[in-house]
Amino acid sequence: RLTQEFTQHHQVILQAPPGAGKTTQVPLHLSTAPWLEGKKIIMLEPRRIAARSCALYMASLLGEPVGATVGYRVRQDSQVSSKTQIEVVTGGVFLRMLQEDPSLESVGLVIFDEFHERQLDSDLGLALSIYSQTLLREEDPLRLLVMSATLDTAALERLLPDAPVLTSSGRMFP
Repeated sequence: RLTQEFTQHHQVILQAPPGAGKTTQVPLHLSTAPWLEGKKIIMLEPRRIAARSCALYMASLLGEPVGATVGYRVRQDSQVSSKTQIEVVTGGVFLRMLQEDPSLESVGLVIFDEFHERQLDSDLGLALSIYSQTLLREEDPLRLLVMSATLDTAALERLLPDAPVLTSSGRMFP
């Protein structure tokens, strides 16, 4: 259903419990969406360890080394190549990416993971992404996905009024 929502909307809010696959399964699933048209997915993780870990895990799910289809960029460490389709980055790295290319021409989707952790970098990154989306990418829309286990959906719905809110119960284990 998430892929379908992105064919109709350019912003989506996803709320799902821990362990539901938001961090590792969602980017891999969306990477094959036809609306990406060869563009990258950038996923923001609030911490460097989390960025490296989820990139390593997604790469292992694909049976590839990190830096091939899935890579990461954090302060003073980077594992990306020209083949990288999914880049996991921290908020500070994302802000530098926006400074270099405010329109994010090579990016089709920006995922804000663990958005409930509310950091200045991720809040500013979301604001600048909305700016890029509405003013710089009208013809080739940039898609935004905000996801977390515990979101203040009312506040996000005011910020992203056209974004559908998807809620997943996920799979709970004892």
